[in-house]
Amino acid sequence: MQEFDHIEALWAKAKHTVDVKISADEMLRQAKKDVSAIRTKSLLNILGMVSSIFAVAAVWIFLDFNSIFTHLGISIIVLSIAVFTIILYNNHRVISRKDFTENPHTFLLNLKLYQIQRHQLYNRLYWFYAVSLSMGMALYFVEILTNLTPWLQGLILGLSFGWIVLCSTIIRKAVMKRDKERIALLIEKFERVSKQFKDTE
Repeated sequence: MQEFDHIEALWAKAKHTVDVKISADEMLRQAKKDVSAIRTKSLLNILGMVSSIFAVAAVWIFLDFNSIFTHLGISIIVLSIAVFTIILYNNHRVISRKDFTENPHTFLLNLKLYQIQRHQLYNRLYWFYAVSLSMGMALYFVEILTNLTPWLQGLILGLSFGWIVLCSTIIRKAVMKRDKERIALLIEKFERVSKQFKDTE
């Protein structure tokens, strides 16, 4: 029994002292997948926002509205989405304009900048977007809801308000957490790659 305990102790010690090294090439391959996923997601977000602009603009063009409040509301909605889309595009450019295989250290700096921008996007800038979008929707509803029955008005207002609250709390926090973890992991990988390149020089 003592012999078994001794072997187990040696095994535990070996487990802690063995340093599994992944080659810089392997780490770059893994990082390439992660960067590609982040770039694709970022691009899909931008395309979704652009589609939203066209959808809202189509409603504005093809439906006949009489109230100035409706026109003002839709213009605020379109402007809010357009501003947020431009911000998303500027964020996307930070990680898409450089080939990270050429200079991992430069890309690492860009990745850290992207991380800061995403944090600002989900905190301060998001609230500007949510408030302006809510204002636009409130003005848009002035004319639309007057033609509906009171219970339908209440249902539409309740669902709209509930959706904004859901997006601003649970969904926003979940997306923030997932984004933060993915970017932090990618930064860690590029820091290791940069360190390995420095060690081999």
